[in-house]
Amino acid sequence: MADKQHANGDATLDITKNARDDQMEEYPLIVRIFGAVSIVAGALQVIAFALVLIVVFTGKVDFSQLEEHTAVTLVIVVVELLLMVVLAVMFVVLGVRLLMGYRRRTATLCNIMIVFEVGVLICQFMLTGLSRELIAPGINLIILIALQSYSDPALRDERRLQRRLHELEWKAEAEDGTLGRDTTGKGYITLNFFNLFWIFVVACIAGLIIEVIWHVTVVDPGVYQDRAGLLYGPFSPIYGVGAVLMTIALNRFHDKNPLIIFLVAAVIGGAFEFFVSWFMETAFGIVAWDYSGTFLNIGGRTNFMFMCMWGLLGLVWVKLALPIMLKLVNKIPWNWRYAVTTVCTVLMMVDCVLTLASLDCWFQREAGTMDYQDPSAIVQFCNKEYDNDFMTNRFQSMTINPEDAKRVN
Repeated sequence: MADKQHANGDATLDITKNARDDQMEEYPLIVRIFGAVSIVAGALQVIAFALVLIVVFTGKVDFSQLEEHTAVTLVIVVVELLLMVVLAVMFVVLGVRLLMGYRRRTATLCNIMIVFEVGVLICQFMLTGLSRELIAPGINLIILIALQSYSDPALRDERRLQRRLHELEWKAEAEDGTLGRDTTGKGYITLNFFNLFWIFVVACIAGLIIEVIWHVTVVDPGVYQDRAGLLYGPFSPIYGVGAVLMTIALNRFHDKNPLIIFLVAAVIGGAFEFFVSWFMETAFGIVAWDYSGTFLNIGGRTNFMFMCMWGLLGLVWVKLALPIMLKLVNKIPWNWRYAVTTVCTVLMMVDCVLTLASLDCWFQREAGTMDYQDPSAIVQFCNKEYDNDFMTNRFQSMTINPEDAKRVN
């Protein structure tokens, strides 16, 4: 026991020293070249946006063509432009930090930029669907994620320092059933990718089961309806993402007043449900639920009763389900967990991308905008494998009306 504590103390000292040294450390040449390119590209984008603003304010732009688009479409365009301007400035700052070797600051900035880049992708997808315009922000997102993982001193420590000691500790924690618990006492679990991914998966399945039972017993007694949200598997991603958001928000409050947990979960769940409904209708003209006419509904996208249900689910999740889920995840052998998680992550990403692609093709077929003369490979695949009959049968709770979408094409 004393030897283990001594080893832990030595490891802590080594990690602390490395974390301090990692504050400034020269990046490899390829990364510094990327930093220089980021400065130039970001500066050029800022200049381009400034010139556009000058042209707009001098009255040299004909706005008459904008009248054919809805106010929601124009708002999305403006939000995307603002996100792109902020990102351009951030890329300049990122380039400077890469050249200076500020690893911790670079990792923090990448985290912020990832959120903004996801925002750009969402806006662009709502405006143009599955188009070539998604390639550039998609590549930027991948680079930022890789750069964040590479730059984060804590992640480098996990990769490089005391690996054998960590493995021994993980094995011991797995045997005790405490693997994944937050040892700092700041929260119930450690908010790492492994834990959050399996929270997403478990909640996707559990949420789908609850929704199917609710429909069979309350909404339409005795009638089964497939409520899945992805092409393959028993997954409803709205519950998965909702559980992840609630876990992140409530992790520090797991031992607090249940009323606080209930209220926070109700607000997060209701807001997220509203956003998903708005996104689906704006991007695809799809309506998966409509609470119009119910008590305290907000645009028919969420209402008082379902916000209360989100609050109850959040309370049950934090107080009861999360400990059980952690025990289930700990059933994965500790030396397999990263390999299994990596494989399952790739499969889940493929399922999500195919689902978005099939929804986009469904929209184009219904709207009459499908390019049958020169379709891309993924469009040909979706048209063949996921035709209208398949989509209607798979997503039984959805109705699609392309006229409700706010696309620019």
